[in-house]
Amino acid sequence: MSTPQPTTATTLPAAAEGTALDKGLKRGALGLGASIVLGISSTAPAYALAATLGFVVVAVGVKAPAIMLLAFVPMWLIALAYAELNRHEPDCGTTFTWAARAFGPRTGWMGGWGIIAADVIVMANLAQIAGSYGYRLVGLDSLADSTAWTTAAGVGWIALMTWICWRGIEPTARVQSVLLVVEVVVLVAFAVYALAKVYAGTAPAGALMPSLSWLWPAGLDWAQLTEATLLAIFIYWGWDSAMAVNEETRDPATAPGRSVLIATVLLVTIYTVLTVATVAFAGVGPEGIGLGNEANAEDVFAALGSAVFGDDLFGRAFEALLVLSVLTSAAACTQTTILPTARGTLSMAAYRALPTSFARIHPRYLTPSVSTIWMGAVSIVFYVGLTLVSDNVLQDSIAATGMLIAFYYGLTGFACAWQFRRRLRSARDVLVRLVLPLAGGALMLVVFVLACIEYADPGYGETVFFGVGGVFVVGLGSLLLGLLLMAAWNAVAPAFFRGETMRRDTQELLLRPDQPG
Repeated sequence: MSTPQPTTATTLPAAAEGTALDKGLKRGALGLGASIVLGISSTAPAYALAATLGFVVVAVGVKAPAIMLLAFVPMWLIALAYAELNRHEPDCGTTFTWAARAFGPRTGWMGGWGIIAADVIVMANLAQIAGSYGYRLVGLDSLADSTAWTTAAGVGWIALMTWICWRGIEPTARVQSVLLVVEVVVLVAFAVYALAKVYAGTAPAGALMPSLSWLWPAGLDWAQLTEATLLAIFIYWGWDSAMAVNEETRDPATAPGRSVLIATVLLVTIYTVLTVATVAFAGVGPEGIGLGNEANAEDVFAALGSAVFGDDLFGRAFEALLVLSVLTSAAACTQTTILPTARGTLSMAAYRALPTSFARIHPRYLTPSVSTIWMGAVSIVFYVGLTLVSDNVLQDSIAATGMLIAFYYGLTGFACAWQFRRRLRSARDVLVRLVLPLAGGALMLVVFVLACIEYADPGYGETVFFGVGGVFVVGLGSLLLGLLLMAAWNAVAPAFFRGETMRRDTQELLLRPDQPG
């Protein structure tokens, strides 16, 4: 076969409308419902609220519901960008492929790296939560407080979820459906119990009657608004997992886009209702179960569970289910974090942006076998390594994912606007393919800059390196590591960076992972 001519960074030819390079994944395995389930469960609503809501309330008090609505705006705009780019080219590489088409191979490679780095880092926290809550569920609190035992359980969770993902997309979707049902039922019960007690006047002292003013951020200063919004944006992250399985979804050009738009709307509904119910029931006071009490901030559901559900048999059962919902939420998110990373590295390998062994597909399960196993293995090594180094470094690493999220989400918004800038044939195209994605990208850029400023403060987080906040160092360091790895791969296999492997006439070459990278 003749060698394709190099293609410039701004003229990488896209696939025909609604098609993508066939990588061997199982076509038509998921329906719209399964995609929505993946989009919601990937955000881990119960875990995200338990771990974040308290800190949001400490920052803004009763305006926490307004922050949930405010953080939804850039997420919705980026979801629109994902839907439009996916309609054009439903590739499981998502940001990697789309940014490479729009801005060139190097930008695309960094977009793919942003997803990989964020997912590997957050896996450590998810594993830690799953391990700890697994012990608490069966009454082994002493083991839950042990770093060694929690780490061992966390490693087990990662290994189990990696195995399920390796076994096939359908088993993964079935497990996700069961876990999400448990999670949502318990969260709805929590909100109903809490609001019923508030309106009946039987809530603890300090409870507040809900007000529409809670839904508008008036009265907050810039520092409060910035801190709380950065926290809230993190809890929406993950819905794009539904996009990473686009090549395995029925109607791949449109169903994944619909699923993420529906998922984000359902998420803002869940978060807003739960936030209103929790603030109303507990209040924002600094004492007792008040959400202004920083002792409750790390896990608001653990602090409020017994008070909301009561001490009768039914209440204790629901309190146990609340613990279970946080556990299943973290476990589900562990699984759905493996999915997009494995498929992202599969796509990168298919286009020769990574060693081609990552493009191997299991002959029976039709999953990215090598990529899935590598994701699980790297996550375990990272988790155990940072746990051995310092729990403070581990916590700051997790906080640093906010910078990576803003980076690759914002890049996707800009890629959409740039990709379609010359293909605007209607008012709808101008709005949905240009204006709104551009606004989403700009908002994510603002979030990224604000996060850099906030996280660079040596008073933020648990660690300081050379007088700079450890969260900023880890976040920026992750991106710089990506640049170094990209330069190293460019030296070994430059074909991708010359634009050759993004051409459509190289498909036969790209689908042979047994060849040297």
